[in-house]
Amino acid sequence: MNSRMPDLERLVPAHVKCFEAYIPSKPDDVLMEYYGVKRLLRLNNNENPLGPPAESREAITKFPTVKASVYPSGDAFHLRQLLAARFKLDPDQFLVGNGANEVIAFVIKAFCQEGDNIVTADKTFAVYEWVARFSGYEARCVPLRDYGFDDEAMLTAADERTKIFFVCNPNNPTGTYWSKKRLTDFLDRVDRRAIVVVDEAYLEFVEEDDFPDAMDLIGLYPNVVSFRTFSKMYGLAGLRIGYLCGAPEIVDIIRKTCVVYSVNTLAQVAAIEAVNADHHVAATRKAVREARDYLTREFGKMGLFLVSGQGCYMMARLPMSDSLAYRKLMAKGLMIRTMTGFRFPNFIRVSFGAMEDMEELVRGMREILPSKR
Repeated sequence: MNSRMPDLERLVPAHVKCFEAYIPSKPDDVLMEYYGVKRLLRLNNNENPLGPPAESREAITKFPTVKASVYPSGDAFHLRQLLAARFKLDPDQFLVGNGANEVIAFVIKAFCQEGDNIVTADKTFAVYEWVARFSGYEARCVPLRDYGFDDEAMLTAADERTKIFFVCNPNNPTGTYWSKKRLTDFLDRVDRRAIVVVDEAYLEFVEEDDFPDAMDLIGLYPNVVSFRTFSKMYGLAGLRIGYLCGAPEIVDIIRKTCVVYSVNTLAQVAAIEAVNADHHVAATRKAVREARDYLTREFGKMGLFLVSGQGCYMMARLPMSDSLAYRKLMAKGLMIRTMTGFRFPNFIRVSFGAMEDMEELVRGMREILPSKR
């Protein structure tokens, strides 16, 4: 048997060689042992502190184990029917994926080929850029302006090979958003020359009257594709389920790159129960509002510069290394997101959680900051 490695220099494409893999954090039990803590408070992934809606919890609890041996609905048939009824659209306008990350890949694969590019922001949800780059396409990442997407600069960065604009609305991690007028002005200027993806992963958290719903714009702007997820507001992050919605002709194209059977049955069942759980949205918004107000007040007393808008998170700039702060907070059982790797040096991002968790975070922050605050 020849155990020599294959000729990786020849086999691996250049755009994969130069890409640095994302390494996710270790499981909680491993982290707790490493940092010597008995509990770990996760405030790093924008998860819903209330968890899933009661209806989804019940569906998960009652899920027949025998169904684990049966393939799921390959195209999430019943969930798409329900989404169509909820949003008054056709079921074939929806594609369900294994989290929003998967539908990002569907869209890029559907529309990009060698030499094409995508345009997005430099400090936003990084997966648009990552998928484009490791697929061999250029990602043109435009700097934010006032912590928000810069529509003018995005249009300037585009050319005839731009296939997709990615707009995260509201933006993760800054919480800024485009109003309906600003979004429609942008769409008018794109003039259907490219697909415009509006990632609305945090739409359900927004309470501003001028915030747009991209699904309402699909009829007028058929180049719009809306992304939604059940991971954030609906607390189903562990089951990995999200979806996109667009004009029938656009979705028919994307469907060609869609991997069927990638969404498991339990995720579909739980999501079906979450679609109309408006009471859960109201309760979560209340909890998020209270947590935001509290952290804004307490971090303000510490003299921290804050970036906070819509969504279930905020960023704070520290007078110390964010990596050092991470280690010190982890030793107290508090897990936050460092942001230097996401082009915000010495910022941290924290998820809004239950009030007792926010109070514990504030105590931890007071103890680790270098000067008396």
